[in-house]
Amino acid sequence: MPKTSGRLLSLLSLLQTRRDWPASLLAERLDVSTRTVRRDVDRLRELGYPIQTLKGPDGGYRLGAGAELPPLLFDDEQAVAIAVALQTAITTSGGVGEAAARALTTLRQVMPARLRHRIDLQVTAVPGDSGVVDVRVIMELEAAVRACHVLRFDYVGERRRAEPHHLVTRGGRWYLVAWDLDRDDWRIFRVDRIEPRTPTGPRFTPRDLPDVAAFVAGRFKGSDGAGDWPCRGEVILHLPASVAARYAGDGVVEELGPDRCRLTLGAWSWVALAASIGRFDADIEVVGPPELFEAFALLARRYASHG
Repeated sequence: MPKTSGRLLSLLSLLQTRRDWPASLLAERLDVSTRTVRRDVDRLRELGYPIQTLKGPDGGYRLGAGAELPPLLFDDEQAVAIAVALQTAITTSGGVGEAAARALTTLRQVMPARLRHRIDLQVTAVPGDSGVVDVRVIMELEAAVRACHVLRFDYVGERRRAEPHHLVTRGGRWYLVAWDLDRDDWRIFRVDRIEPRTPTGPRFTPRDLPDVAAFVAGRFKGSDGAGDWPCRGEVILHLPASVAARYAGDGVVEELGPDRCRLTLGAWSWVALAASIGRFDADIEVVGPPELFEAFALLARRYASHG
């Protein structure tokens, strides 16, 4: 039988993995009697964990939410996962990196020595325009989303009113997905450019936005659909597929021979797509659609006029 302290940690870890636990199943997992499980549950309650007793033929237990935060216990895998997530957030999450660093320091101080080497990651931050976000702004926006309160804010010199629905992260930046009351449409706002005004407005009824990720991906690609590019075309490049694949991004490259490949690529407009394909610096055979032929012809006229 494991020592009491280790058994309590195992019991608490089990209670966190599912909503309801029959007493007999807990006893089986811990290799103890149901009487021992009952005593261990009482010990956890004395530590402040709100464990509810379930009635029924077998009886059981449920870990509930308490008014006060009791001491937190994590198993090895949970502790390492949290530490790795914090380490990554330090270099990739605009505006919350400092708070993540403080949290990682706190966690590392209480982490067993045997685990510390597993979180000493060599993470290099690549400079970029990630947009520094005030954590207090994120908290204000999250509170407005949760309470369904109309948000009043300044945005790039404009006074705006919107119904906030979702906070999302993309490419190291934070964004707010909201229904713009003045433009009567969905909008995506960069959080580092939002200056919330107080007090917030009245409550609103949430609108339906089934797939937030697809909506955000689509808007960044210039589409109102399910995240795909609004313009997609196909060409033959006189390049090895291995070379074209390095620069194809989310395009699809199909090998046709040692020095030829088929490229299917998308963009927010046909001219943008033609210009994007031109960066491969190779002979091009346009397969279609007709709009892509016209875009190449338009670019050719534009470039020729400045020759």
